[in-house]
Amino acid sequence: MKVIKNILVGFLVSFIGSIPLGYLNIIGFEIYAVSGISSLIFYLLGVISVEVLVIYFTLVFANRLVNNKKLMKIIDFFAVFFLLFLGYSFYAHSNQTSENHSDLERFVKYSPFFIGVFLNGVNFLQVPFWTGWNLYLINGNYINIDKRLKYYYVFGTLVGTFLGMLSLVIILNLFSQNTVSFSRYIVPVMIPLFFVVLALIQMFKVYKKYYKK
Repeated sequence: MKVIKNILVGFLVSFIGSIPLGYLNIIGFEIYAVSGISSLIFYLLGVISVEVLVIYFTLVFANRLVNNKKLMKIIDFFAVFFLLFLGYSFYAHSNQTSENHSDLERFVKYSPFFIGVFLNGVNFLQVPFWTGWNLYLINGNYINIDKRLKYYYVFGTLVGTFLGMLSLVIILNLFSQNTVSFSRYIVPVMIPLFFVVLALIQMFKVYKKYYKK
């Protein structure tokens, strides 16, 4: 019973957490649109290969990470610049024509698996995300991490992330095929704007957390 509970709780938390339109999902959508389902699957495998380490270590060291205020502050500030960089990267190459290939088309010449590993490797926002969730689930007795039980929880989270991102990418692709304006404005306007909004939200969180009295 504890095994099933750990898997289900891990799956639900990870599936729901992967649904919001983050940059990993946006790039996954572009990889799928350019290279197809097989490249998307390898990309997602790259993403979860990093996530498994993050989830495991934040699960084991959750209390220590939360108490390290300096590390949490560095991660929060880095996230602002990282999101702005992503927005600029898409905007800077948005004027390219389809004949000259988009920025992403040049990007995906590399292994989709490697792209997933790299992008999730610099996704430091997942550290406080998983630290907070793991602390909540442990303190609320929603999961049991004694001995091998922790591995079932981690397995559930990986399946949830994979299926959550896969579902969202396919849904986005369906919208793009049925809406001309979606594919016309998504890269030059919507994606950069989305990253700027995320950066502004992160800036507000940093201000509220560290400067607002």
